[in-house]
Amino acid sequence: MFAGLASEDASKVRMLLTCVDKLPAGSEEGIYYAIDLGGTRFRVMKLELGSGSTVINKKVEYRPVPEELTKGTSEDLFDLIASALKNFIEREGGKDEGRALGFTFSFPVRQASISSGSLIRWTKEFSIEEAVGKDVAQCLNEALVRNGLNLQVTALVNNAVGTLAMGHYYDEDTVAAVIIGAGTNASYIERSAAITKCRGLLTNSDLTVVNVEWGSFRPPQIPLTPYDICFNVEKKRNHYDQAFEKMISGVYLGEIARLVLQGMAQESDVFGSSVNFLSIPFIFSTPCLAAIREDGSPDLRVVSRVLEEQLKIQDVPLKTRRLVVRICDIVTRRAARLAAAGIVAILQKIGRDGTLCGTTNVRKIRGEPKRSVVAIEGGLYQGYSVFREYLNEAVDEILGDEIASTVTLKVMEEGSGIGAALLAASYSSTRQNCA
Repeated sequence: MFAGLASEDASKVRMLLTCVDKLPAGSEEGIYYAIDLGGTRFRVMKLELGSGSTVINKKVEYRPVPEELTKGTSEDLFDLIASALKNFIEREGGKDEGRALGFTFSFPVRQASISSGSLIRWTKEFSIEEAVGKDVAQCLNEALVRNGLNLQVTALVNNAVGTLAMGHYYDEDTVAAVIIGAGTNASYIERSAAITKCRGLLTNSDLTVVNVEWGSFRPPQIPLTPYDICFNVEKKRNHYDQAFEKMISGVYLGEIARLVLQGMAQESDVFGSSVNFLSIPFIFSTPCLAAIREDGSPDLRVVSRVLEEQLKIQDVPLKTRRLVVRICDIVTRRAARLAAAGIVAILQKIGRDGTLCGTTNVRKIRGEPKRSVVAIEGGLYQGYSVFREYLNEAVDEILGDEIASTVTLKVMEEGSGIGAALLAASYSSTRQNCA
């Protein structure tokens, strides 16, 4: 993290500046719209705010992104999004005139202002090569014009920054946000004085929100196993070295378990002869892994059903079913503990782990530690209880009981979309450049 703040491309942890130097404080009022794109479906949202951190009304609509558009042209992708927003506004009986729009775009972007930023690269399922280097906010603005809408992007953020904004809207002790869903990332509030790579280009604010981009981190202390996705090349996936993300996020955990099960089937007859489906990449999803790990029945009937329905493996002995549960547990526990280590690393960087980390020399803080809230969004953390328990347990273990009592992990439902609308509200009267 220190290296990423010192200079561009000095670290696998990109530490991208977001141009967000103020967060919602609860005084925002009015009607705002948001678009949230981070995977193969997106959402459009209308948010009505009242004073005192009050959401008076919220309307959300989800839309899928057809597979062909994840590899097509940027114009087609953004036309789909703009058209969905137009239809949404019309159905809601709203007006677009003068409304501020927040755009959550959960891919690495190098921002030049709060309302603009160029795409660095795609991750997850997307691979629209001609869009790399383009200003994604401008792409959306042009699509909005083509679709007859009279509004433009006020705030461009990613999901981690949006979740941080929502967390801060409800609780000013929120210092960081983490996404743990299909993908994973984090953002946090940093002292502007600690950011040396853009000294003189930052705003006058003492604080700046940093997009960590921790998915591309390769932990040198954690040996990659032969089953980790980084060693495999499935042509339909984006294989930029997202080592940390591939060990943690929901897109990949089921696939890691599948590779282990496939390795077992190749070395023994533990599953019998009907193992053809084990060779199909990504056929074993993370929800399947979670269902197996959370099976509490004495005969593990859920394990049996999942293996039969998803992998066409029948009549698996109870002893083997227990082994499958153990594999799913190991994959889950490693992922949760790595995510917990990432959370504590951010708390350490800003001196909220019981140390003072203004430099690389960590020293004990004197006096009472401050309360710290970490906002969390994502289906893996919210919907998979075993993962959540392992992560919470690891955070407490690393911090120790005294400091852990000052740290709260708080779930933010739809934080990335709501946060984008909240930031649009905060910045609708003032736009600033950060580079």
